[in-house]
Amino acid sequence: MDLSTPTLPLREVQQIPHGQHPPAQAHRALLAQRQQALTQAAEQLKTELFGIDDVIDRVIDAIRAWYVLPQLITRPVIVCLWGLTGTGKTQLTRRLAQLLGFYDRFVEVQMDGFSHGASYRSSSISGMLGDSGIHEGTPGILVLDEFQRFRTVDRKGEDVKVERYQDVWTLLSDGRLPPALSALTNIERKLADAHYEAERADDDEGERAGKKPYRFQLDAWDAQELKRMLKLQEPLAEIMQWPPAQVQALFTRFQQSLSSWETDFSKLLVFVCGNLDEMYHETAQRVEDCDTDADIFHRLTRKLSLIDVKKALSERFKPEQIARLGNEHVVYPSFNKATYEQLIRNLCARYCDDIAAHCGVRFAIAQDVHDELYANAVFPAQGTRPLFSSVHAILSANLVKAALWVLEQALPLGTTYAITLSADKRHLAVQAGAQQALFPVTLELNRLKQRANADFRALLAVHEAGHALVYGLLLGQAPQEVKINIASFEGGYNSFAGLKVTTRQNALDMMCVGLAGRVAEELVFGEMACTTGAEQDYKQVTAEAARYIRHHGFGARLARTDVTVEIDHHINTDVAPSNAAIEELLQAQYQRAGALLRQHQGALNHLVDALMDHGMIARHEMQALMDRSGIHIAVPPACGPDETLVLEPFAARLAAFRQHTDGTAAPYVALNVAPQSSACL
Repeated sequence: MDLSTPTLPLREVQQIPHGQHPPAQAHRALLAQRQQALTQAAEQLKTELFGIDDVIDRVIDAIRAWYVLPQLITRPVIVCLWGLTGTGKTQLTRRLAQLLGFYDRFVEVQMDGFSHGASYRSSSISGMLGDSGIHEGTPGILVLDEFQRFRTVDRKGEDVKVERYQDVWTLLSDGRLPPALSALTNIERKLADAHYEAERADDDEGERAGKKPYRFQLDAWDAQELKRMLKLQEPLAEIMQWPPAQVQALFTRFQQSLSSWETDFSKLLVFVCGNLDEMYHETAQRVEDCDTDADIFHRLTRKLSLIDVKKALSERFKPEQIARLGNEHVVYPSFNKATYEQLIRNLCARYCDDIAAHCGVRFAIAQDVHDELYANAVFPAQGTRPLFSSVHAILSANLVKAALWVLEQALPLGTTYAITLSADKRHLAVQAGAQQALFPVTLELNRLKQRANADFRALLAVHEAGHALVYGLLLGQAPQEVKINIASFEGGYNSFAGLKVTTRQNALDMMCVGLAGRVAEELVFGEMACTTGAEQDYKQVTAEAARYIRHHGFGARLARTDVTVEIDHHINTDVAPSNAAIEELLQAQYQRAGALLRQHQGALNHLVDALMDHGMIARHEMQALMDRSGIHIAVPPACGPDETLVLEPFAARLAAFRQHTDGTAAPYVALNVAPQSSACL
């Protein structure tokens, strides 16, 4: 079945007269075919849009009743799509409209308020729908894109003045829109002019003798607006000839019975699309980040839920407006590495097919080129657009040059020519027997990521290896990744998994991990060669130690120690004793990190060598390196969208406690810890 023109468009169901129903057998056939069309649309979308199969399934389920049984719909079906830029939100809605046969009943509104000109017809949703192919009371698709820009509350919680699309909230409520009163303003002005001129003519009949009287007449635009807004059946030519008294009577009826003039758009499917930056404030702060592993970033964004959406919306909209968006919020995760790799393969194949179609020269892009395209074009926080741009810049012109070279050399066209990367990674190479052509290519991120200075590279490798080794020793698992080849900032980093709950021991361990970079520098280079690069580590670990003593009650005193600006909020301002406790705690963890690194110098050397050679260490590589030193650590498997860790076996300890008490009642101890799910170890 051709999904672009489905055999059962929705309008067929709507043509059944009210109160009549098709025979049961025919009705079942209609439903079955509609269900099949929806299934085929989902399958087609999954072949065209990579990496969002779960999103497509959720969207299809959300619109199933609207498409299969539109008679049941009494208010708009609202589906909200949220995700980072370039993840395919708008593309999904447009393609779905095509596949379901709604290309002529599809309206897309850019909610930034500046994308549709300045006329009053484009300043309201009712005006936009009125100019569309969506008829009153029938299904259609409305996309409200860039919805995050339509904020009604500023960052201070104050109201924002909104001049356009103010009727959107009425539409989202029940789908019944009152007429855009501004559209009738011009006609009302003409009526007022006619009334005023008539009164002047009566009062000043002598003075106006010989002057041409004012003649009221609706032009074609006014007549069209009047017909549409007041739902008139008469032809435009006739309406244009109506006298002011007849038009005034219509206005009077309109004012007396406003509800009868509402336009019914209750059977709309409304897609609300946008990018809520507030949801990603912990994961996508730097648009320049091309260093974070796409799989790690994918796992982080998969954790976002309905609660995160509501919280982010509350910073832009009023509570009653958020309620009108409903609860069907679909969050796009960022793309994982496999999706980006598939996109690169498809893009390369498409460029090669185009060259073959137009020039008759067939190329095949080698895997080493694919790898460098990934390394130089993927910015996980920015979706696919940087990738498309980079692939075009790197391949398009060079493939044309390569094709011209093949033709100029009169090489056989029946051969497929491989395009590889030169040894210096600065040229694309085409080999044809003994002949070779090189085409310069700029892989800028390669240059930025490469730490060419041997001293700086050694410093970064030792510092980051210190963090990674102590993390593996104390938490029993590998970091998510360790890198010193960084393009987006000077330095290196370790990426650690989040903890769902932090025990007293976990807190001490993470302080020790945070100090281990400086400790490794001192161990390898000597005390006087330690650098200022650990400043951020010290800042973070000191803050953790302060919370450990002052807030969590893990020190010698239980009283919480706060110093705040508001005097009434002070709980305990006696901070001097806690300052001494914090310093003592930091000293102890510094010494602990030193002891661990001295004990496992062989493992430290393995990690340093790997970083010096490759610039990064993945989880499984770290596990193998530690095994060589007789240290066994885990690589935690993915356990669903929530991959935060619970490192303490609380369930087993509870069972042991119950067994120890032998069923006797134990004193109740209130723990200020939220209920935890099963550990992901």
